[in-house]
Amino acid sequence: QVQLVESGGGLVQAGGSLRLSCAASGTILSNSRMAWYRQAPGSQRELVARITSGGSTNYADSVKGRFTISRDNAKNTVYLQMNSLQSEDTAVYYCNLDHPGYLSSYWGQGTQVTVSS
Repeated sequence: QVQLVESGGGLVQAGGSLRLSCAASGTILSNSRMAWYRQAPGSQRELVARITSGGSTNYADSVKGRFTISRDNAKNTVYLQMNSLQSEDTAVYYCNLDHPGYLSSYWGQGTQVTVSS
């Protein structure tokens, strides 16, 4: 059983920055993979960035060069540093944790990011 608690969302001007945090607690299997997804109104939830326990990352094309995902394994926390934010980045951002040992992945409650024009 895993709980993910997100924080750091808010309102920011275009061109600004935010850092999202997601702290995981519970029974966390080693080598779990963590990721950030987002969902804008009327859109499908999409993968934004993912990071493995070993530090390998991948990003959606739309955020490459602007967003950076990182993790602190000692804190069981994953971060998403978002720079040069654009209005199209406005969405609810969700933290995700998965591992082949889980029947399904775990999700946070989501945190709203709003970028003003």
